[in-house]
Amino acid sequence: MKAIVSHEFGGPSKLKLEDYADPVAGEGEVLVRVAATSINPIDWKMRSGDAKEIFPVEFPWIPGWDVSGIVRAVGPGVSGFEPGDRVMGFGPKTYAELVVIKASSLAKVPDSLDLVKAGALPLVTQTGEQLISLGTHIQAGQTVLITGAVGAVGRSAVLTAKKAGAIVIAGVRKRQIDEARTIGADQVIALDDEDAMKKLGFVDAVAEIVGHTTGEELMGKVKQGGVFASVVGPPANAAMHPTVKVVPVGAVPDAAKLREMAEDVVAGRLVIPIDRMLPLEDAGEGQAAAEKGGIGKILLLA
Repeated sequence: MKAIVSHEFGGPSKLKLEDYADPVAGEGEVLVRVAATSINPIDWKMRSGDAKEIFPVEFPWIPGWDVSGIVRAVGPGVSGFEPGDRVMGFGPKTYAELVVIKASSLAKVPDSLDLVKAGALPLVTQTGEQLISLGTHIQAGQTVLITGAVGAVGRSAVLTAKKAGAIVIAGVRKRQIDEARTIGADQVIALDDEDAMKKLGFVDAVAEIVGHTTGEELMGKVKQGGVFASVVGPPANAAMHPTVKVVPVGAVPDAAKLREMAEDVVAGRLVIPIDRMLPLEDAGEGQAAAEKGGIGKILLLA
């Protein structure tokens, strides 16, 4: 098969299209012919070595965590999938024509959802859903502020919080205010507006996606006994707020929830913007564009 391979840490130029041995499905695994994968921040953090303490890399290394495609073969002990099924999921080494993934991590793609576009969904939707359900544990009637709300993870978190009956405040930049009013939140706040931040009252929970110094300021806006859930680590001043529970969140595969979020996409309840689609060989170009931020998902087509 063809795959994107890196042999050392470095910039996007380290990603090369090479011949690589075809993977074989083992016990409980499924072999998928990839239709699309998508670029996520973890991809370039692993490529550069910035995440090596948490996500060690063994070279030669194939990046990627999202996949949508067609089942080619199933390994021993697998039930519920057969060759020809349209599937999506998240697991490692997806910048390739073929990928082996645990059957438990896969969901079938709804019939009316484009198979390629389904490749944008697995990691971001499960991260956003789990940031709310496992991180904030927000309850009906409570208020949660979600940072980075117009991003793919943020949109997924907003929808999940609304499903729980929460009052949702979408935290964005000033230039994103109009877009944020279209994603289903109850209120919108510009986190880079000093006056707006001063007027912000206390909330039951914060769901932090973007990091930087905004999280430190928002720690002071969480009620005593409230929760600060984050996918980017605790804010630097967390120890100064001992009554706030800080909960780190890292997505784990949940096929049932992935399928549910995909059905939300089909129904129009969730929109994950796609900026562009590129051939697999242009993975370096795609990562360079995604790393600059401020755009929708970039898909790599295998």
